[in-house]
Amino acid sequence: MIMLAGAIIVFLIIFSAMGLRIIRPYEKGIVERLGKFQRTAESGLNLVFPIIETIVKVDMREQVIEVPPQEVITKDNVVVTVDAVVYTEVTDPVKVKYNVENFYMATIKLAQTNLRNLVGDMTLDESLTSRDSINVHLREILDTATDKWGVRITRVELQRIEPPQDVTNSMHRQMKAERERRATVLEADGQREAAIKTAEGRKQAAILEAEGKAAAIKQVADAEKYQKAAVATGEAEAIVSVFNAIHQGKPDSELITLKYLEALSAIANGQATKIFLPLEASGIMSGIGAVAEMLKDKIEVQQKQA
Repeated sequence: MIMLAGAIIVFLIIFSAMGLRIIRPYEKGIVERLGKFQRTAESGLNLVFPIIETIVKVDMREQVIEVPPQEVITKDNVVVTVDAVVYTEVTDPVKVKYNVENFYMATIKLAQTNLRNLVGDMTLDESLTSRDSINVHLREILDTATDKWGVRITRVELQRIEPPQDVTNSMHRQMKAERERRATVLEADGQREAAIKTAEGRKQAAILEAEGKAAAIKQVADAEKYQKAAVATGEAEAIVSVFNAIHQGKPDSELITLKYLEALSAIANGQATKIFLPLEASGIMSGIGAVAEMLKDKIEVQQKQA
């Protein structure tokens, strides 16, 4: 009896140990009893009935699925090689277990098909410049299709869109020609702007030079005008003085003689070839002689004093 009881206890311990299952934090378990879904087991230590119940673990972490390269014909009949990477995350372990046999393979085939459709509706240039748009559209399509599988598509990234080598060489030549054209245009623009700046500088210099000459001419004209005004003022004052001396004072014979000589010089300045002297010319001529003698005496006195 004791041996039988010990055997039963050992059997129960082994039986219980066989029913213990440890599920890690990033996993969830699906418990099946006699081939039928029973419940979902969370992470940690779980107990199941051996032989009667089985547990299947499902990885809930984000998975990376590589879409193999495939050749796609673009809208402008260029064959390009395209591949991508799809990031998936299981949201429902029951659906991913029972609604699809192999969601990895199903996701790859679905991504290849839709990627071929998206790139096929674009030209080569559009496909090369629309990576973000292709990524967004492909993710939306895959996420909608895989929702019933309990899988969420978190991200889609195109790795490469590679055209044939001859097309690539043509694109390089085109890019080089475009860059050379831009460089030529920029150089021409620079030369044009430099010529404009030079012309504007010369124009400004000519304007400043003309303004300087005009200012100098104006100053000279002002100086001449001032000089003429001063001379005219002096002459006017002299005339007034003479007039006052003649009409208010008692002019002597010397003053009358000098004024007579000035009048003669004014008369001789014209175009006349003959000058008529008045009757009083003899008296005036004697006055001129007296004036000349007086000037001579003054000069001799100054020479002696020197």
